[in-house]
Amino acid sequence: MKYHSVITHVGSDALHFLKEDVPFIILFDETVPAELAEIAVLHQSQKLLAPIGPGDTVLLGEKVYDVTAVGDSVNQTMEELGHCTLCFKASDVPDRPGCIMLGGDEAPEADDFQDGVILEIH
Repeated sequence: MKYHSVITHVGSDALHFLKEDVPFIILFDETVPAELAEIAVLHQSQKLLAPIGPGDTVLLGEKVYDVTAVGDSVNQTMEELGHCTLCFKASDVPDRPGCIMLGGDEAPEADDFQDGVILEIH
C-alpha cells in the first residue's frame, strides 16, 4: 500500500465537479485553508509511503480505479498537503500537473465521497 486515508469532510461545492464532461474531485488533507475546503474533499493527513505512478490502483470505498497517468507535481503535493485532483478519465497524459488520471468500470457518484469512506492507493 502506498497511501491510506479516510474522508472526513466534503466541501459544499466539492461534488459539483462530478457533473463536468470529465468528472473530477479535488483532494486535500485537513490542513487545507478554509477558502479551499469548500471546493475539496478532505481526508486525514497521512504519509505517502511510495510514489504514485501509472499502473497503481485507487480504491475509493468499494470502487476500484486504475491509475493511467500521474502529473509531475502529484507526489510532492500529496506528501505536503494530501492534495491532488482525481480525474476520472482514462488517459495516458495528465490533464494538469496535479492530476491522477483514473480509469474504471464504474463512474464516480456523490455517495462515493462521504465522511468515513476509505481512500487507498496501491
